[in-house]
Amino acid sequence: MNPDWIAPSILAADFARLGEEARAVVEAGADLIHFDVMDNHYVPNLTIGPPVCESLRRYLDREGIDIGIDAHLMVDPADALIARFAEAGAAIISFHPETSADVAGALGAIRSAGCRAGLVFNPDVPLADLSDWIGQVDLVLLMSVYPGFGGQTFIDSTLPRIAEARTLIDASGANPRLEVDGGITVGNVAAVAAAGADTFVAGSTIFGSKDYRETIAAMRREIRSARNR
Repeated sequence: MNPDWIAPSILAADFARLGEEARAVVEAGADLIHFDVMDNHYVPNLTIGPPVCESLRRYLDREGIDIGIDAHLMVDPADALIARFAEAGAAIISFHPETSADVAGALGAIRSAGCRAGLVFNPDVPLADLSDWIGQVDLVLLMSVYPGFGGQTFIDSTLPRIAEARTLIDASGANPRLEVDGGITVGNVAAVAAAGADTFVAGSTIFGSKDYRETIAAMRREIRSARNR
């Protein structure tokens, strides 16, 4: 797998052709499938849940497509859904710390279920508490938009937050991935990489393009350019 991961968000896919869309982005070079779960409570939108994750995992397995599903839980409370997404075949389960009554317990439950555990920070949530949990997470996800809807514009103040998170991660001795989600485009992915991210969620940029392969390749070229500076 590539050291830098590109994770197309199926929130922007054609839901009537979800399996085919997932296959198409994997064949185009995706490293991970990002799966946005919204409850119309924590965020003002309602999307998909464990049955869709299970169906997608079953389709991918049946077709011999080896790729992980990255479930981002934008739900409150998140705790009750952890086991259900683990059973549905998610490889990574991430949640917002404010949506759990017991963050450490929830992270432990995700890992005990055989999945990688992630924490998600909205643009207005300070990163100070990340130090308390950094040794228990496999992924830190920074939102570069306010969650709820796809197709939003990247919030530029996320760039110093990425750098801050990268500094905390590097100083900790832990090695979680640093993922960024929201408004990622071919035009700004290099700046996101330069700030310290290594995992890039893109929905509309990929699924809204005419050629998934070329769009993902263009993103990789931009990321490489940032690494070579």
